[in-house]
Amino acid sequence: MAEAFHFELVSPERLLLSAEVTEVVIPGSEGYMTVMARHAPLMTTIKPGVIRVKLADGKESSYVVFGGFADVSQEICTILAESAVHVDELNREELQRRIQDAREDLQDAVTNEQRTKAEQFLHQLMTLEGSILPA
Repeated sequence: MAEAFHFELVSPERLLLSAEVTEVVIPGSEGYMTVMARHAPLMTTIKPGVIRVKLADGKESSYVVFGGFADVSQEICTILAESAVHVDELNREELQRRIQDAREDLQDAVTNEQRTKAEQFLHQLMTLEGSILPA
């Protein structure tokens, strides 16, 4: 049986989860990564995606995040999300609104750097939409 460690998922609105877990899958800026007990310390940005959590009792839970930071040590993993919601609470209209906002940001981009950042964010949102909200 995998060793448990403490995990917290925090959004500006509330603490979504504070629990003992055996595994957390995070949408890191360089790709998805799995965190387990005694993980090497690191701090990374996270992109829009799904955080999958395996609780110490074996149950699993998923949360949609729209960016933020992950702070990992050997004993705890904390995610400070820009915005987060349990996957069951996400609705298509909210995600569509975020996608439309990202499209507008792309149209309004003036520099190549702004355009690239807006394109990446829009792509991440559209990938998220395809992975959790099938047509």
